[in-house]
Amino acid sequence: MHPNALLEHATELLHRVLQLKQPADGVVSDYFRAHRTLGSRERHTLAETTYAVLRKRLLWQHLAQSGKGELERRLAVLAWQGNDGFLRAALNETEQQWLAQARAVHPSTLPARLRHNLPDWLADRLQPALGAEFWPFVEAVENAAPLDLRVNALKANRDSVRNELAGLGIEAVDTPYSPLGLRIDGKPALHQLEVFLRGDVEVQDEGSQLLALMTGAKRGEMVVDFCAGAGGKTLALGAEMRNTGRLYAFDTSGHRLAALKPRLARSSLSNVHPVQIAHERDDRIKRLAGKIDRVLVDAPCSGLGTLRRNPDLKWRQTPEGIAEMRVKQGAILASAARLLKPGGRLVYATCSLLEIENEDVVREFDAAYGDRFEPLPAAEALTRAHIGAADTLVQGSYLRLWPHRHRTDGFFAAVWQRR
Repeated sequence: MHPNALLEHATELLHRVLQLKQPADGVVSDYFRAHRTLGSRERHTLAETTYAVLRKRLLWQHLAQSGKGELERRLAVLAWQGNDGFLRAALNETEQQWLAQARAVHPSTLPARLRHNLPDWLADRLQPALGAEFWPFVEAVENAAPLDLRVNALKANRDSVRNELAGLGIEAVDTPYSPLGLRIDGKPALHQLEVFLRGDVEVQDEGSQLLALMTGAKRGEMVVDFCAGAGGKTLALGAEMRNTGRLYAFDTSGHRLAALKPRLARSSLSNVHPVQIAHERDDRIKRLAGKIDRVLVDAPCSGLGTLRRNPDLKWRQTPEGIAEMRVKQGAILASAARLLKPGGRLVYATCSLLEIENEDVVREFDAAYGDRFEPLPAAEALTRAHIGAADTLVQGSYLRLWPHRHRTDGFFAAVWQRR
């Protein structure tokens, strides 16, 4: 493709993504489906350039002010993630001079907000919480996440999968915390590999793997994944149960549950029962009250712990929207708690970095249900799940994972036992 044509594609794609009306990954996927003649390298350049703009949007917009022409084109030029010579072939002499001047600006000379590239409301919350770790956190979320895999223990073991990948020229290393995880730097065509097609591995961030492990699901139990989504943690729970017992995957979205079906087929699990519910008070939930051994509530949240993968979230979320979501989180947790039998375990988790969605929800639950639910220290739940270095994964009584500390997505989890 001619350099000018590819830059035009980048400009148009950014125009659509920066409307921030829909998740960026969906907009990018839709664009590629509408332009099927784009090759794999061209798609890679377009996608990576788009995400580079989203990660450092404030910086690029500041630098773009000195240029001329369409804003999205200037942003694409500044954040270009393809071949530099290819880019220059698309620029006239004036644009090349402007780009050189922009690249000569040293970040240390710029205001803090142009270096951390976070909206003010989010920076104001994270800086006090992280202190001296704020800038390492910023650096971590400005880089793409590695590819984490969970080995399906029903069908394979970590050593055999690692060796098979090595034979294909793909270097995978053991994740430091999850005993089931492998990590790959780069983006191999995993969905074309036999090791994936036969269900030996699933893509799952190491932090998400830890949530499933600390739920402590065992053979023959009745377990509920209350907000199952596309089922990553459902599959992990089912494997921990050794394909016995009964595992309910609840979600309000039939579309997300439908995405679980092919994953279930690969996994060889037969103990999973997907159930679409209308809301957290659905009668199908009420019929299971007091009968369940384990409940995992990975609640709908801001998703700000996934900024390495979804940098558009920091521009699409608002304090008002998060405050509304926090009410929903409390309602979901209270409803899920009713499912537990005495002695059962409840896990509340989010992929949020914010106290309002995490500790605040837990404190409210403790105040309302402390007579029925006893808090269980997260370190104890992790240790029982044979997860090493548990003390490095917790903050007080809770699991607290950070991209810069643990190289996982940001996760929070609290654990209780029904009295």
